[in-house]
Amino acid sequence: MSFNSVFLSTNATNTVKAAVEDGTKEVSRMAQYLSNAQDKIINFGIKLIIVLIIWFIGKKIIKGILHIFDRTFKRSSMEASVASFLIALIKAILYGILVVMLINTMGWDASSLVAVLGTATLSIGLALQGSLSNFAGGVLILIMKPFRVGDYIITPDREGTVTGLDIIYTRLLTNDNRLVVIPNGSLSNSTIINVTHEPVRRLDLSVSIDYSENIKKVKEILERVAGEHELVLKEHETSVFVNSFDPSAINIGIRVWVMTENYWVLKWDLLEKIKDAFDAADVSIPFDQLDVNITNRDLLTK
Repeated sequence: MSFNSVFLSTNATNTVKAAVEDGTKEVSRMAQYLSNAQDKIINFGIKLIIVLIIWFIGKKIIKGILHIFDRTFKRSSMEASVASFLIALIKAILYGILVVMLINTMGWDASSLVAVLGTATLSIGLALQGSLSNFAGGVLILIMKPFRVGDYIITPDREGTVTGLDIIYTRLLTNDNRLVVIPNGSLSNSTIINVTHEPVRRLDLSVSIDYSENIKKVKEILERVAGEHELVLKEHETSVFVNSFDPSAINIGIRVWVMTENYWVLKWDLLEKIKDAFDAADVSIPFDQLDVNITNRDLLTK
């Protein structure tokens, strides 16, 4: 056998060995890859099963929590609009917590998502600052209930009957039938007088009499007029008293109690009956007078 034949045979053998070794390495790498992929698939499957279990249990827990809050709001006689809003807010928060738990269970980084959501929330809040203020004020009004629809309220610059109350605005109808819409943000930070909150109100009146009149007689007249009126609540005390001494008259005060819905009717009727009673008893009500004296200079000089 020649040298060239031996050399060629050796090279062929080496080539075959190298090919076999390369093939073995490829098979080994493929097997390792399949093994790793199998492990990853199994781990992913286990995590997915755990996520599904957490999602199912979490939904049940959230449903139970929302049911508890719903029953609590109904027992507290909370406004329906506030109750529905709070339920929706609590639901969103609980599901947000659940989603973050699921993301962490899968092994993903939730910090980036939280940062993006926080930035978006801040931007929206700054853009809707005024509306959010009214929204927060509406929630406070609906929760604290300083007034309800149908109440007559007095604010620093407006007064009227509440005809509408929602999350953003409160609507008032004035005595001359004008609609006033007030943002809840400013209304929640204002002093509010609820005139019709209580079923019974005290009516305060004052009348002036001449200094020459008999105070005892006048008080008896006023007590009789108040006591005979059917709208005056007899179970409450009626007071008639000397309120002050004015420059040209004695001021007499009258205090009676009346049902809130009859307040104005009683006031107008009592004033009319007091005037009639004073006229019948010859009690004078002083009023400002201007005396004009005209003199004839010629007569004075004669």
